[in-house]
Amino acid sequence: MSGTAGHVARSRWSPLRRALVIAGSAVASAVALVLVFALLMDKWLSDYEAESSQWRDGATPAWLSGEMGVRIPAEASDRRAGYRTSSRYDTGILAFTLPTADANAYLDRLVPSDVTLNKNLHPEPQGYAPMAGFAHLGLPEPETLTTGLRRTSFCPENAPTTEGRYLAYCVALFAHEYKSGSTRIYIRSTIEPGLSPPPTTPA
Repeated sequence: MSGTAGHVARSRWSPLRRALVIAGSAVASAVALVLVFALLMDKWLSDYEAESSQWRDGATPAWLSGEMGVRIPAEASDRRAGYRTSSRYDTGILAFTLPTADANAYLDRLVPSDVTLNKNLHPEPQGYAPMAGFAHLGLPEPETLTTGLRRTSFCPENAPTTEGRYLAYCVALFAHEYKSGSTRIYIRSTIEPGLSPPPTTPA
């Protein structure tokens, strides 16, 4: 009797099990399609972003440092700046060089005390080319460097420091002692569209 009852129970549940299997397969297929669509959309947006973006003339270090709220020390040399616009956001990049002792003092005035400058333990490979790369300024991409490089990021609301209180945007910051006694500071900010570099004066 019990064997017959078990057989009847299994028979009774078989259609439900089949329905659950079919439903599970349908959900898995739907999830896979959503993931594929998301990847394609992300690639399309990235390609569109790259095609629609462009470097703007007139982005001098003085102009960009003022807009970003990054005060460049008077003793800094080799000042470089670039500004790239796109459909979703703009990016400002700024670089300058200081004697290492002065660079460390500047970083102490800029970086919050609870933020650590870390070594670049996971560098990007050579050939790395971000959309707003420092190669535009004739410099190596700091994300590819390891020796002598320290990096961090923070936002204005978390930077109540002597220099940080002037910041207008979040920054990614890199400090690279590219030779003994000389450190190059790299700063990148993502900026809401709307800024326009001043027109360049014809030569």
